[in-house]
Amino acid sequence: MTGPARPRVAVCGISLEASTFSPALTTAAMLSPRRGREVLDAWDFWRAGGSLADRAEWIGVLQARNIAGGAIPADDYAALKAEILAGLAAAVAEAPLDGVVLDIHGAAGVVGLDDMEGDLALAVRTVVGSDCLLSSGMDLHGNVSHTLAETVDLLTTYRTAPHVDWQETKERAARNLLDRLALPAGQRRPAKAWVPVPILLPGEMTSTRQEPARSLYAEVPRIEALDGILDAGIWIGYPWADEPRNCAVVMVVGDDADLAMRQARDLAGRLWARREEFGFVAPTGSLGDVLAAAVASPVAPYFVSDSGDNPTAGGAGDVTWTLARLLASTELAASGKRAIYASIPDAAGALAAYEAGVGADVHLTVGARVDDRHAPPVELSGRVVAVVPGEDNLEVVVRTEHVDVVVTRRRRPYHLESDFTRLGLDPRSADIVVVKIGYLEPELYDMAADWMLALTPGGVDQDLTRLGHRRVRRPMFPLDDVSGVDPLAYAVLFPGDTTG
Repeated sequence: MTGPARPRVAVCGISLEASTFSPALTTAAMLSPRRGREVLDAWDFWRAGGSLADRAEWIGVLQARNIAGGAIPADDYAALKAEILAGLAAAVAEAPLDGVVLDIHGAAGVVGLDDMEGDLALAVRTVVGSDCLLSSGMDLHGNVSHTLAETVDLLTTYRTAPHVDWQETKERAARNLLDRLALPAGQRRPAKAWVPVPILLPGEMTSTRQEPARSLYAEVPRIEALDGILDAGIWIGYPWADEPRNCAVVMVVGDDADLAMRQARDLAGRLWARREEFGFVAPTGSLGDVLAAAVASPVAPYFVSDSGDNPTAGGAGDVTWTLARLLASTELAASGKRAIYASIPDAAGALAAYEAGVGADVHLTVGARVDDRHAPPVELSGRVVAVVPGEDNLEVVVRTEHVDVVVTRRRRPYHLESDFTRLGLDPRSADIVVVKIGYLEPELYDMAADWMLALTPGGVDQDLTRLGHRRVRRPMFPLDDVSGVDPLAYAVLFPGDTTG
């Protein structure tokens, strides 16, 4: 005697955070597509032996992912999308699909297209049919357009920034889908309350480490626990793209449609009421002010965020504006202190240092190959003290009189202590550590004796007014006077199967 058939669930998606204010592009190759079994092996919970592995017949199609960057060229997106749709069509030809996990970030950009996630979701729906449930676990810095909210049946998002719950969220999206598929047909789709809120703020002002985000996000599990509610979420949105969908969104999903809408409107109202309370997660200042504070600080290591070119937010990563000033700093030179700078991507410079070898004195021209709007390439002279080749990168350390500069073949973030120590650098004993980042990731945050966030230029400039948004819905806080705005004016209830 056999048990009930397991649901057939496909997994696919394109996950990227893309700045439209950066000249960088993110090609299909840079998104490193996984196919078939590789898609499933990327997550523990549906990998063989994982917590959800035996609850469905999982079908890996294609999942493409990269750290944040520039927009995807239209032809590259079209090719990835076509492969996803072909894979889904092949799966459907074998037997109908019961569900799809759409693995997306929420802030991807495509040249000439405003809403990649909505476009992809609509295309997937066309292939898999109206009876198939779609579920997605997204980044809270993503955007939920009307199209995406209407098309995807189950949406959930991270509840922490920094994102310590990202794997938990991806698993929740899959688990929610399986739980709904266990219900009788005709009772599976919940109602969805969608409330776009005209707020556009950087993540460095909305971290859940501090108020008001801490208290606002604490409301999410309370709402989720209510009878008749399945999930709740606050998408604070992505400010470094100039698209009509970019703003905060509150969603509540559940079988009690009226309760879902009441809770969504209430939470959105609370978010709006506290908009003026959002502030940077650390002391901020111009680069000059921040470097002066770091040099004068009696404690070490002193971390400095070179925030305007943060690669994990969408910066090109090779803006040299900060590095040039750090190398030329007479204050740093006179102080006797040393700094680490991580990092500047330059393929030619990294290769030249590699070929010269450890111990060689080199003169390199690095950076500003992609984004030279704010500063030209930097002349870097020093001794090569580390060369670390990798499968997909090459990292070198060039030691100047006052700064150890990490030069890489490909841009990458430096979030972990091991990112430094494997290069022979000890960030704990450094005087000053400058990283291309916004808020410090947990290991760096715990390591820092003190830190400041430098308001530097780049494709993810924290000063949004310098970027010049033209296409987001206006008025928008903090770009405009919003004194007469009704934050709930665009709330929509998408009915579910059991909505009366």
